[in-house]
Amino acid sequence: MFLSLLVSSPSLAIVWIVAILSSLTIHEFSHALIGSMRGDKTAEREGRLSLNPIVHIDPFGLIPLLLFGFGWAKPVPFNPYNLKNPKWDSVAIALAGPLSNLLLATISGIGFRFAMTALGAGNLLTIFLFLLILLNLFLAFFNVIPIHPLDGSKLFFALFDDPKYARLRALVAIRGPQILMIAIFIAILTNVDVFFFIAKPAYATCDALVGGSCLGYFASIFSAL
Repeated sequence: MFLSLLVSSPSLAIVWIVAILSSLTIHEFSHALIGSMRGDKTAEREGRLSLNPIVHIDPFGLIPLLLFGFGWAKPVPFNPYNLKNPKWDSVAIALAGPLSNLLLATISGIGFRFAMTALGAGNLLTIFLFLLILLNLFLAFFNVIPIHPLDGSKLFFALFDDPKYARLRALVAIRGPQILMIAIFIAILTNVDVFFFIAKPAYATCDALVGGSCLGYFASIFSAL
């Protein structure tokens, strides 16, 4: 998508990549911030407590994100032994990312309504705010899936930490990444809507934030190219 945008509309391509980098940066920074607040300085010592997108970029994750719509940033490290409450502080660090995306989407939704009224639907700032809403909602809903290594897995492991769930935890930890990669490849290579359970709530929340049809506005932006 990014390459076609770069050819047909360079300005929109720049807006798209800035929105992606902003969303990923806020997500990873939030992990580092909560880790530091809960007593672990690992991420801070490695320079990850920063709003500089460069320190959070994983080239191997960014390239497929631009080309296919699926990718990742560099994971933020933390040492649970430094945390005040390792079990639940680990959950707080993990969920800080998706929650920051929801907050950014909400703030962008407020800005979008003002920009739409003052600047119009075709203005690049309006489009940028819209993309922030959509990207952050997809990031939030995707990352709470309880499959390792996604953020939701930390909550899953905390809730099912009893020894009787050992086999279930092993399944999520070992088979989870394999299932996730298969689902991603199916979504990229076919027309099967594997992640409908993410897209539907993301678009529904987006509609509520902007007061209109996000799918329709998204189509109007890119169909004209």
